[in-house]
Amino acid sequence: MRLTARKLQSISKMLDFYSQFNPSPLSIKKFIDFGLNASEQKSFVFLRKELPVRLANIMKEIALLPENLLRMPSVTAVNDWYMRSFQEIIEFEKREASDKTLEHFCSELVKIRNRHTDVVETMAQGVLELKESHDVDHHTEHSIQYFLDRFYMSRISIRMLINQHTLLFGGQLESAPGPNQSKYIGCIDTQCDIVSVIKDAYENARFLCDQYYLASPDLIINESQHKQLEDESCLNIVYVPSHLYHMLFELFKNSMRAVMEYHGSQDNYPPISITIARGKEDICLKMSDKGGGIGRSTTDHLFKYMYSTAPQPSKSDAHTVPLAGYGYGLPISRLYARYFHGDLILLSCEGDGTDAVIYMKALSNEANELLPIFNKTTSKFYRTVVQTGDWSNQATNIGDRQLSQNIKKHQLPQSCQESMTNAL
Repeated sequence: MRLTARKLQSISKMLDFYSQFNPSPLSIKKFIDFGLNASEQKSFVFLRKELPVRLANIMKEIALLPENLLRMPSVTAVNDWYMRSFQEIIEFEKREASDKTLEHFCSELVKIRNRHTDVVETMAQGVLELKESHDVDHHTEHSIQYFLDRFYMSRISIRMLINQHTLLFGGQLESAPGPNQSKYIGCIDTQCDIVSVIKDAYENARFLCDQYYLASPDLIINESQHKQLEDESCLNIVYVPSHLYHMLFELFKNSMRAVMEYHGSQDNYPPISITIARGKEDICLKMSDKGGGIGRSTTDHLFKYMYSTAPQPSKSDAHTVPLAGYGYGLPISRLYARYFHGDLILLSCEGDGTDAVIYMKALSNEANELLPIFNKTTSKFYRTVVQTGDWSNQATNIGDRQLSQNIKKHQLPQSCQESMTNAL
Protein backbone atom coordinates (compact mmCIF):
# COMPACT_ATOMS: atom_id res chain seq x y z
CA MET A 1 0.00 0.00 0.00
CA ARG A 2 1.50 3.32 -1.10
CA LEU A 3 1.49 6.41 1.10
CA THR A 4 -1.04 9.13 0.25
CA ALA A 5 0.05 12.57 -0.96
CA ARG A 6 -1.13 14.14 2.30
CA LYS A 7 0.79 11.62 4.36
CA LEU A 8 3.90 12.12 2.23
CA GLN A 9 3.71 15.88 2.81
CA SER A 10 3.47 15.35 6.57
CA ILE A 11 6.42 12.93 6.50
CA SER A 12 8.43 15.43 4.43
CA LYS A 13 8.00 18.06 7.16
CA MET A 14 9.16 15.62 9.79
CA LEU A 15 12.15 14.69 7.61
CA ASP A 16 13.13 18.35 7.43
CA PHE A 17 12.88 18.57 11.21
CA TYR A 18 14.86 15.46 12.10
CA SER A 19 17.53 16.01 9.45
CA GLN A 20 18.57 19.20 11.26
CA PHE A 21 20.10 17.04 13.99
CA ASN A 22 23.33 15.07 13.76
CA PRO A 23 23.34 11.38 14.68
CA SER A 24 24.84 10.51 18.07
CA PRO A 25 27.68 8.04 17.46
CA LEU A 26 28.19 5.41 20.14
CA SER A 27 31.35 3.52 21.02
CA ILE A 28 31.45 -0.23 21.57
CA LYS A 29 32.06 0.56 25.26
CA LYS A 30 28.87 2.63 25.39
CA PHE A 31 26.93 -0.19 23.73
CA ILE A 32 28.31 -2.56 26.38
CA ASP A 33 27.61 -0.24 29.33
CA PHE A 34 24.12 0.50 28.05
CA GLY A 35 23.40 -3.18 27.53
CA LEU A 36 24.53 -4.06 31.04
CA ASN A 37 22.76 -1.26 32.90
CA ALA A 38 20.01 0.35 30.83
CA SER A 39 16.33 -0.44 31.04
CA GLU A 40 14.07 -1.09 28.07
CA GLN A 41 12.38 2.23 28.78
CA LYS A 42 15.65 4.16 28.43
CA SER A 43 16.47 2.33 25.22
CA PHE A 44 13.02 3.19 23.86
CA VAL A 45 13.38 6.89 24.73
CA PHE A 46 16.80 7.01 23.01
CA LEU A 47 15.84 5.08 19.87
CA ARG A 48 12.60 6.90 19.17
CA LYS A 49 14.73 10.04 18.69
CA GLU A 50 17.95 8.55 17.31
CA LEU A 51 16.47 6.26 14.67
CA PRO A 52 14.45 9.05 12.98
CA VAL A 53 17.56 11.25 12.98
CA ARG A 54 19.67 8.56 11.28
CA LEU A 55 16.90 7.73 8.83
CA ALA A 56 16.23 11.39 8.01
CA ASN A 57 19.91 12.18 7.45
CA ILE A 58 20.29 9.49 4.80
CA MET A 59 16.83 9.96 3.28
CA LYS A 60 17.72 13.57 2.54
CA GLU A 61 20.67 12.28 0.54
CA ILE A 62 18.51 9.84 -1.39
CA ALA A 63 16.56 12.87 -2.66
CA LEU A 64 19.82 14.36 -4.03
CA LEU A 65 20.60 11.39 -6.27
CA PRO A 66 20.56 11.87 -10.05
CA GLU A 67 17.01 11.94 -11.41
CA ASN A 68 17.65 9.01 -13.71
CA LEU A 69 18.65 6.83 -10.75
CA LEU A 70 15.71 7.95 -8.60
CA ARG A 71 13.33 6.86 -11.36
CA MET A 72 14.63 3.30 -11.40
CA PRO A 73 11.97 0.90 -9.99
CA SER A 74 14.31 -0.69 -7.45
CA VAL A 75 15.44 2.68 -6.06
CA THR A 76 11.82 3.79 -5.83
CA ALA A 77 11.07 0.64 -3.82
CA VAL A 78 13.94 1.32 -1.40
CA ASN A 79 12.80 4.92 -0.97
CA ASP A 80 9.28 3.73 -0.18
CA TRP A 81 10.61 1.29 2.44
CA TYR A 82 12.51 4.08 4.16
CA MET A 83 9.50 6.41 4.04
CA ARG A 84 7.26 3.79 5.64
CA SER A 85 9.82 2.87 8.31
CA PHE A 86 10.40 6.53 9.17
CA GLN A 87 6.63 7.05 9.49
CA GLU A 88 6.27 4.04 11.78
CA ILE A 89 9.07 5.18 14.11
CA ILE A 90 7.91 8.78 14.52
CA GLU A 91 4.48 7.56 15.62
CA PHE A 92 6.16 6.71 18.94
CA GLU A 93 7.47 10.25 19.37
CA LYS A 94 5.04 11.32 22.10
CA ARG A 95 3.85 7.99 23.47
CA GLU A 96 4.35 7.08 27.10
CA ALA A 97 6.70 4.19 27.74
CA SER A 98 4.07 1.78 29.02
CA ASP A 99 4.56 -1.99 28.86
CA LYS A 100 2.17 -2.18 25.92
CA THR A 101 4.02 0.60 24.06
CA LEU A 102 7.41 -1.03 24.68
CA GLU A 103 6.16 -4.35 23.36
CA HIS A 104 4.66 -2.68 20.30
CA PHE A 105 7.86 -0.71 19.68
CA CYS A 106 9.99 -3.86 19.80
CA SER A 107 7.70 -5.67 17.35
CA GLU A 108 7.78 -2.65 15.02
CA LEU A 109 11.59 -2.70 15.06
CA VAL A 110 11.58 -6.37 14.07
CA LYS A 111 9.14 -5.57 11.25
CA ILE A 112 11.32 -2.71 10.02
CA ARG A 113 14.44 -4.87 10.12
CA ASN A 114 12.69 -7.57 8.09
CA ARG A 115 11.40 -5.00 5.60
CA HIS A 116 14.94 -3.76 5.00
CA THR A 117 16.53 -7.21 4.67
CA ASP A 118 17.00 -6.87 0.90
CA VAL A 119 17.98 -3.19 0.80
CA VAL A 120 21.58 -3.88 -0.31
CA GLU A 121 20.55 -6.12 -3.20
CA THR A 122 17.61 -3.92 -4.23
CA MET A 123 19.69 -0.73 -4.34
CA ALA A 124 22.37 -2.63 -6.28
CA GLN A 125 19.67 -3.74 -8.70
CA GLY A 126 18.69 -0.09 -9.14
CA VAL A 127 22.26 0.81 -10.09
CA LEU A 128 22.27 -2.04 -12.62
CA GLU A 129 18.97 -0.77 -14.05
CA LEU A 130 20.56 2.66 -14.49
CA LYS A 131 23.65 1.23 -16.20
CA GLU A 132 21.50 -0.80 -18.60
CA SER A 133 19.21 2.08 -19.55
CA HIS A 134 21.45 5.16 -19.47
CA ASP A 135 25.00 6.26 -20.16
CA VAL A 136 26.64 7.00 -16.81
CA ASP A 137 29.14 9.87 -16.91
CA HIS A 138 32.08 10.26 -14.52
CA HIS A 139 30.28 12.80 -12.31
CA THR A 140 27.22 10.56 -11.88
CA GLU A 141 29.42 7.58 -11.09
CA HIS A 142 31.35 9.64 -8.52
CA SER A 143 28.09 10.74 -6.87
CA ILE A 144 26.74 7.19 -6.73
CA GLN A 145 29.97 5.87 -5.17
CA TYR A 146 29.88 8.63 -2.54
CA PHE A 147 26.20 7.99 -1.80
CA LEU A 148 26.38 4.20 -1.59
CA ASP A 149 29.26 4.28 0.90
CA ARG A 150 27.21 6.60 3.11
CA PHE A 151 23.90 4.82 2.49
CA TYR A 152 25.22 1.35 3.36
CA MET A 153 27.13 2.68 6.38
CA SER A 154 23.93 4.28 7.62
CA ARG A 155 22.14 0.96 7.15
CA ILE A 156 24.81 -0.88 9.17
CA SER A 157 24.40 1.61 12.02
CA ILE A 158 20.59 1.47 12.02
CA ARG A 159 20.60 -2.33 12.03
CA MET A 160 23.11 -2.25 14.90
CA LEU A 161 20.75 -0.13 17.02
CA ILE A 162 17.73 -2.27 16.15
CA ASN A 163 19.59 -5.53 16.80
CA GLN A 164 20.85 -4.33 20.18
CA HIS A 165 17.36 -3.41 21.34
CA THR A 166 15.57 -6.51 20.04
CA LEU A 167 18.26 -8.87 21.34
CA LEU A 168 18.40 -7.27 24.77
CA PHE A 169 14.69 -6.65 25.31
CA GLY A 170 12.88 -8.78 22.76
CA GLY A 171 13.58 -12.17 24.29
CA GLN A 172 16.21 -13.02 21.68
CA LEU A 173 19.30 -13.21 23.89
CA GLU A 174 21.88 -15.72 22.76
CA SER A 175 25.13 -17.23 23.98
CA ALA A 176 28.32 -17.21 22.00
CA PRO A 177 29.27 -20.52 20.37
CA GLY A 178 32.47 -22.40 21.13
CA PRO A 179 34.10 -23.85 24.24
CA ASN A 180 34.43 -20.51 26.03
CA GLN A 181 30.68 -19.81 26.01
CA SER A 182 31.60 -16.13 26.12
CA LYS A 183 28.80 -13.72 26.77
CA TYR A 184 27.04 -11.63 24.16
CA ILE A 185 25.63 -8.25 25.05
CA GLY A 186 23.16 -7.86 22.24
CA CYS A 187 25.20 -8.75 19.16
CA ILE A 188 28.53 -7.76 20.76
CA ASP A 189 30.79 -10.50 22.12
CA THR A 190 32.83 -9.20 25.04
CA GLN A 191 35.32 -12.06 24.57
CA CYS A 192 35.29 -12.50 20.80
CA ASP A 193 37.85 -15.19 19.96
CA ILE A 194 39.48 -13.91 16.77
CA VAL A 195 41.05 -17.25 15.89
CA SER A 196 37.70 -19.01 16.19
CA VAL A 197 36.02 -16.51 13.84
CA ILE A 198 38.91 -16.84 11.36
CA LYS A 199 38.61 -20.63 11.32
CA ASP A 200 34.84 -20.46 10.91
CA ALA A 201 35.08 -18.09 7.92
CA TYR A 202 37.90 -20.16 6.40
CA GLU A 203 36.04 -23.48 6.67
CA ASN A 204 32.91 -22.07 5.05
CA ALA A 205 34.88 -20.49 2.21
CA ARG A 206 36.91 -23.68 1.86
CA PHE A 207 33.73 -25.73 1.50
CA LEU A 208 32.73 -23.63 -1.51
CA CYS A 209 36.22 -23.78 -2.97
CA ASP A 210 36.33 -27.58 -2.65
CA GLN A 211 32.90 -27.77 -4.24
CA TYR A 212 33.94 -25.98 -7.42
CA TYR A 213 37.68 -26.68 -7.71
CA LEU A 214 37.85 -30.07 -5.94
CA ALA A 215 40.74 -28.66 -3.89
CA SER A 216 41.56 -25.67 -1.72
CA PRO A 217 44.56 -23.93 -0.15
CA ASP A 218 45.41 -24.61 3.50
CA LEU A 219 45.38 -21.99 6.24
CA ILE A 220 48.30 -20.89 8.43
CA ILE A 221 47.61 -18.64 11.44
CA ASN A 222 50.41 -16.65 13.08
CA GLU A 223 49.98 -14.59 16.25
CA SER A 224 52.06 -11.75 17.59
CA GLN A 225 51.63 -8.79 19.89
CA HIS A 226 53.46 -5.71 21.06
CA LYS A 227 56.22 -6.62 23.52
CA GLN A 228 54.89 -4.20 26.14
CA LEU A 229 51.50 -5.90 26.25
CA GLU A 230 50.79 -8.75 28.63
CA ASP A 231 51.14 -12.21 27.17
CA GLU A 232 47.76 -13.89 26.66
CA SER A 233 46.97 -17.47 25.69
CA CYS A 234 44.35 -16.37 23.16
CA LEU A 235 43.66 -13.14 21.32
CA ASN A 236 40.21 -11.87 22.28
CA ILE A 237 38.56 -8.57 21.42
CA VAL A 238 35.31 -6.81 22.27
CA TYR A 239 33.64 -6.80 18.86
CA VAL A 240 30.65 -7.82 16.74
CA PRO A 241 31.58 -11.33 15.53
CA SER A 242 29.18 -11.22 12.58
CA HIS A 243 30.93 -8.09 11.24
CA LEU A 244 34.35 -9.69 11.49
CA TYR A 245 33.09 -12.92 9.93
CA HIS A 246 31.59 -10.99 6.99
CA MET A 247 34.94 -9.35 6.22
CA LEU A 248 36.98 -12.53 6.60
CA PHE A 249 34.63 -14.70 4.55
CA GLU A 250 34.75 -12.24 1.66
CA LEU A 251 38.55 -12.04 1.77
CA PHE A 252 38.98 -15.82 2.02
CA LYS A 253 36.64 -16.30 -0.90
CA ASN A 254 38.64 -13.89 -3.06
CA SER A 255 42.02 -15.28 -2.02
CA MET A 256 41.02 -18.88 -2.65
CA ARG A 257 39.67 -17.98 -6.05
CA ALA A 258 42.91 -16.23 -6.97
CA VAL A 259 45.16 -19.06 -5.72
CA MET A 260 43.20 -21.80 -7.51
CA GLU A 261 43.12 -19.93 -10.82
CA TYR A 262 46.69 -18.67 -10.77
CA HIS A 263 48.26 -22.05 -10.02
CA GLY A 264 45.93 -24.12 -12.18
CA SER A 265 45.83 -27.90 -11.91
CA GLN A 266 48.44 -29.11 -9.46
CA ASP A 267 48.63 -31.26 -6.37
CA ASN A 268 49.84 -28.66 -3.88
CA TYR A 269 48.59 -25.10 -3.64
CA PRO A 270 50.38 -22.42 -1.62
CA PRO A 271 48.56 -21.82 1.69
CA ILE A 272 46.77 -18.66 2.74
CA SER A 273 48.31 -17.17 5.87
CA ILE A 274 46.79 -14.85 8.45
CA THR A 275 48.89 -12.89 10.90
CA ILE A 276 47.09 -11.55 13.98
CA ALA A 277 48.98 -8.62 15.47
CA ARG A 278 47.89 -6.99 18.71
CA GLY A 279 49.21 -3.47 19.16
CA LYS A 280 48.50 -0.71 21.64
CA GLU A 281 46.19 1.10 19.19
CA ASP A 282 44.90 -1.54 16.78
CA ILE A 283 44.44 -5.24 16.36
CA CYS A 284 45.44 -6.07 12.79
CA LEU A 285 44.63 -9.13 10.72
CA LYS A 286 46.82 -9.54 7.64
CA MET A 287 45.68 -12.15 5.13
CA SER A 288 48.34 -13.08 2.56
CA ASP A 289 47.94 -15.25 -0.52
CA LYS A 290 50.09 -16.31 -3.47
CA GLY A 291 47.33 -15.84 -6.03
CA GLY A 292 49.30 -13.83 -8.56
CA GLY A 293 48.27 -10.41 -7.32
CA ILE A 294 46.35 -7.65 -9.04
CA GLY A 295 47.58 -4.84 -11.26
CA ARG A 296 47.73 -1.38 -9.65
CA SER A 297 45.32 0.00 -12.24
CA THR A 298 42.71 -2.49 -11.03
CA THR A 299 43.17 -2.49 -7.24
CA ASP A 300 41.34 0.79 -6.52
CA HIS A 301 38.41 -0.27 -8.67
CA LEU A 302 37.76 -3.31 -6.50
CA PHE A 303 36.06 -1.01 -3.99
CA LYS A 304 33.87 0.71 -6.59
CA TYR A 305 30.21 -0.26 -6.76
CA MET A 306 29.90 0.60 -10.45
CA TYR A 307 32.63 -1.81 -11.58
CA SER A 308 31.16 -5.23 -10.90
CA THR A 309 32.12 -7.72 -13.62
CA ALA A 310 30.18 -10.65 -12.17
CA PRO A 311 27.12 -11.86 -14.08
CA GLN A 312 23.90 -10.15 -13.08
CA PRO A 313 21.99 -12.33 -10.61
CA SER A 314 18.40 -13.32 -11.24
CA LYS A 315 15.78 -11.58 -9.13
CA SER A 316 14.65 -14.96 -7.80
CA ASP A 317 17.97 -15.16 -5.91
CA ALA A 318 17.27 -12.03 -3.86
CA HIS A 319 16.23 -13.80 -0.65
CA THR A 320 18.79 -16.61 -0.75
CA VAL A 321 21.95 -15.10 -2.22
CA PRO A 322 23.55 -12.30 -0.16
CA LEU A 323 25.36 -9.84 -2.45
CA ALA A 324 25.34 -12.36 -5.30
CA GLY A 325 26.72 -11.08 -8.54
CA TYR A 326 26.77 -7.39 -7.61
CA GLY A 327 30.46 -7.14 -6.73
CA TYR A 328 29.63 -5.40 -3.45
CA GLY A 329 31.52 -7.84 -1.20
CA LEU A 330 34.71 -5.82 -0.79
CA PRO A 331 33.21 -2.31 -0.50
CA ILE A 332 30.63 -3.50 2.04
CA SER A 333 33.35 -5.34 3.99
CA ARG A 334 35.41 -2.15 4.13
CA LEU A 335 32.39 -0.33 5.55
CA TYR A 336 32.05 -2.95 8.29
CA ALA A 337 35.72 -2.36 9.16
CA ARG A 338 35.34 1.42 9.12
CA TYR A 339 32.07 1.40 11.09
CA PHE A 340 33.96 1.29 14.40
CA HIS A 341 36.85 3.38 13.07
CA GLY A 342 38.92 0.52 11.72
CA ASP A 343 39.77 -0.03 8.07
CA LEU A 344 40.34 -2.62 5.35
CA ILE A 345 43.07 -2.13 2.77
CA LEU A 346 44.52 -4.21 -0.06
CA LEU A 347 48.23 -4.34 -0.93
CA SER A 348 49.02 -6.34 -4.03
CA CYS A 349 52.17 -7.36 -5.89
CA GLU A 350 51.27 -8.41 -9.40
CA GLY A 351 52.97 -11.69 -10.21
CA ASP A 352 53.12 -12.74 -6.56
CA GLY A 353 50.04 -12.27 -4.40
CA THR A 354 47.87 -9.96 -2.34
CA ASP A 355 47.84 -8.85 1.29
CA ALA A 356 44.56 -7.72 2.82
CA VAL A 357 44.75 -5.94 6.18
CA ILE A 358 41.82 -5.50 8.58
CA TYR A 359 42.34 -2.89 11.31
CA MET A 360 40.18 -2.97 14.47
CA LYS A 361 40.45 -0.65 17.44
CA ALA A 362 42.12 -2.40 20.37
CA LEU A 363 40.25 -0.29 22.97
CA SER A 364 36.45 -0.44 23.01
CA ASN A 365 36.13 3.18 24.17
CA GLU A 366 37.95 4.32 21.00
CA ALA A 367 35.84 2.16 18.69
CA ASN A 368 33.26 4.84 17.88
CA GLU A 369 30.62 4.60 15.17
CA LEU A 370 31.50 6.36 11.93
CA LEU A 371 28.23 7.88 10.71
CA PRO A 372 27.24 9.97 7.67
CA ILE A 373 25.89 13.44 8.47
CA PHE A 374 23.63 15.42 6.14
CA ASN A 375 24.63 19.09 5.90
CA LYS A 376 25.45 21.83 3.40
CA THR A 377 28.75 20.20 2.49
CA THR A 378 26.88 17.01 1.62
CA SER A 379 24.46 18.87 -0.65
CA LYS A 380 27.31 20.64 -2.43
CA PHE A 381 29.03 17.34 -3.20
CA TYR A 382 26.12 16.07 -5.28
CA ARG A 383 25.91 19.32 -7.25
CA THR A 384 29.62 20.01 -7.78
CA VAL A 385 31.17 18.72 -10.96
CA VAL A 386 34.21 16.51 -10.33
CA GLN A 387 37.28 18.67 -10.72
CA THR A 388 39.73 17.80 -13.44
CA GLY A 389 43.20 16.86 -12.27
CA ASP A 390 46.28 19.00 -12.76
CA TRP A 391 48.81 16.20 -13.33
CA SER A 392 49.68 14.67 -16.66
CA ASN A 393 49.05 10.94 -17.27
CA GLN A 394 46.73 10.65 -14.29
CA ALA A 395 46.67 7.17 -12.82
CA THR A 396 42.89 7.37 -12.44
CA ASN A 397 42.44 7.89 -16.16
CA ILE A 398 44.89 5.13 -16.98
CA GLY A 399 43.07 2.84 -14.56
CA ASP A 400 39.72 3.57 -16.16
CA ARG A 401 41.04 2.78 -19.61
CA GLN A 402 42.80 -0.39 -18.53
CA LEU A 403 40.16 -1.73 -16.16
CA SER A 404 38.09 -3.69 -18.64
CA GLN A 405 41.03 -5.65 -19.97
CA ASN A 406 43.00 -6.03 -16.73
CA ILE A 407 40.14 -7.31 -14.59
CA LYS A 408 39.44 -10.13 -16.99
CA LYS A 409 42.75 -11.73 -16.05
CA HIS A 410 41.38 -12.39 -12.58
CA GLN A 411 37.99 -13.74 -13.66
CA LEU A 412 36.67 -17.18 -12.96
CA PRO A 413 35.62 -19.26 -15.94
CA GLN A 414 32.01 -18.21 -16.59
CA SER A 415 30.42 -21.48 -15.46
CA CYS A 416 32.44 -21.64 -12.22
CA GLN A 417 31.91 -17.96 -11.50
CA GLU A 418 28.14 -18.24 -11.78
CA SER A 419 28.06 -21.35 -9.60
CA MET A 420 30.33 -20.03 -6.88
CA THR A 421 28.67 -16.59 -6.86
CA ASN A 422 25.22 -18.10 -6.56
CA ALA A 423 26.39 -20.30 -3.71
CA LEU A 424 27.42 -17.16 -1.85
